[in-house]
Amino acid sequence: MKNIIIAFAIVFFTACSSDDAPKDYRTENDQEIQAFIATNNLNVQSSISGLYYVIDEQGTGEKPEITDRVKVAYKGYLTDGTIFDENEAGVSFSSLQGLIPGFAEGLTYFNEGGEGKLIIPAHLAYGSSKNEQIPGGSVIIFDIKLIYVNYVTENDEDIQTYLNDNDLVAQKTSSGMYYTIDTIGNGEQPTLTDNVTVTYKGYFTDGTIFDESAQNVNFNLTGLIEGFSEGMPYFNEGGNGTLLIPSHLAYGNNGTFGIPGGSVIIFDVNLISVN
Repeated sequence: MKNIIIAFAIVFFTACSSDDAPKDYRTENDQEIQAFIATNNLNVQSSISGLYYVIDEQGTGEKPEITDRVKVAYKGYLTDGTIFDENEAGVSFSSLQGLIPGFAEGLTYFNEGGEGKLIIPAHLAYGSSKNEQIPGGSVIIFDIKLIYVNYVTENDEDIQTYLNDNDLVAQKTSSGMYYTIDTIGNGEQPTLTDNVTVTYKGYFTDGTIFDESAQNVNFNLTGLIEGFSEGMPYFNEGGNGTLLIPSHLAYGNNGTFGIPGGSVIIFDVNLISVN
């Protein structure tokens, strides 16, 4: 089904007639919501915006902010039980800013791993406009599970899968980066402020190469992504190996040219010299 929760339609009304003005369904919606709550014997909380929500499991991980990347499993339905969208495996969203207001607000009440219900009046969803299978003015409900926030957990699982699939044994740092050392090297070991000469190949877990040095390249480690800068001091001059870098130590939720947001990136590196 379509990810209908991202499609918050903004309708511009140019006519002056009251017949053309969008209807405010707040009173009708609140009555409908109260009836739904009573019928289903729900223990709800409400916010100043008019959103109602139920927390079945608070979760123990990170709590998302409006700019955070999230992965959410959900079922969306009307108060009569009609399902209009569902994704049990979960869908990733680059930030909460692209979602309908009620869904975005509701997720911020849960921690990673949390589960519950969002009961969203029309003014926090699609207003008086029809959207796909959702009639104008509808209260919509989502059963949700907040699977991940900012891909930290998902990236870790992706890295472990990659290591298993390729029969690799890696060391994990406290930051969440993994690395393998093929040759430790016997020269100088760089610090985080050093200039280094390296060769490298950068690729994704599916093997797609996004960057590769054609010759020796000079870098100051302070100007590189965090995972690469952290990884190089594990080698001595002459050393080589692999850095497996989660997105929070690389390009984060936004990504960069050729690298989607939330991506794990991998570098095969050779430390030629410390300058």
